[in-house]
Amino acid sequence: MTATPTEKTSIGLMLGSVVLFAVNALLIKGISLAVPAADGWVASLFRGAVGMAIVWIAFRKRGFEPRHLCTRPLLIFRGLLGGFGILAFYLTVVHLGAGRAAIINLSYPIFGSLFAAAFLKEVPPLRAWLWMTAGFAGLVIFLGGGLDLTIGGYDLLAVAGAVAAGGVVTLIRQLRHTEHTSTIYASQCAASALFAAGPAAGPSLGLPTGAFLLMTVAGIIVAVAQLAMTHAYRSLSVARGSSLQMLLPLLTAVGGYLCFGETFTSVEIGGAALTLVATWQVITSRSRRVSPESSPAT
Repeated sequence: MTATPTEKTSIGLMLGSVVLFAVNALLIKGISLAVPAADGWVASLFRGAVGMAIVWIAFRKRGFEPRHLCTRPLLIFRGLLGGFGILAFYLTVVHLGAGRAAIINLSYPIFGSLFAAAFLKEVPPLRAWLWMTAGFAGLVIFLGGGLDLTIGGYDLLAVAGAVAAGGVVTLIRQLRHTEHTSTIYASQCAASALFAAGPAAGPSLGLPTGAFLLMTVAGIIVAVAQLAMTHAYRSLSVARGSSLQMLLPLLTAVGGYLCFGETFTSVEIGGAALTLVATWQVITSRSRRVSPESSPAT
């Protein structure tokens, strides 16, 4: 995947990745309901292990540097931060629902903007600061479900995962100059598997054959989605690509409602809408200064 695709092809790839990411989240939720042992820990282990296998098969002679995973401190930190974000996402998909977890997770560009301002000296314009404030307000409303602002532990874990994803974006901005995309992606896969290996190894081996195969399929789906999104960003701007990605929480929420009966109150819908609109505004306000390679797709 080295040639630059046409814009039409990239839009198709981006939309395809959105569908695959949503299918992955819904599939993980469905498997966990049918087989409780297949929880977020198990999902994280499968995602990391399957992702590493795909990187090895597809890129071992095309830029992948496995030694860097153990010798480059910044790459190691990116992997650990990304691995935590993946684990947090899957744990919250299982406990909060696919739609709620996806909406919270998609607030990561707001946190990424804050990290970029602090560490990369990319100070957002006043417009972006105002929208970030609105986005935080919307997130608090969504998490609290109203004026009582009762926020649960898994909600906080989901926010921590979004913060981690924002940090990953900042790290990728640095690593893209020295590391191949496959190596950056593999660092996250390795950390995901490492974090979950202890709690998930036993339950994974004891899974029914059908659940084991479906977890493997889910891992393949999300790996293909990430690689498709990465390739699409070769010709799409961050603003264009990220705008298409904003369809993900909406698609996941609809899928959660249709498949599992997940619902939101009118207040939660209002808070979610404010957060997603604000996130999109933050993305577009920074689009002229952010390279497409800074996407967290890797």
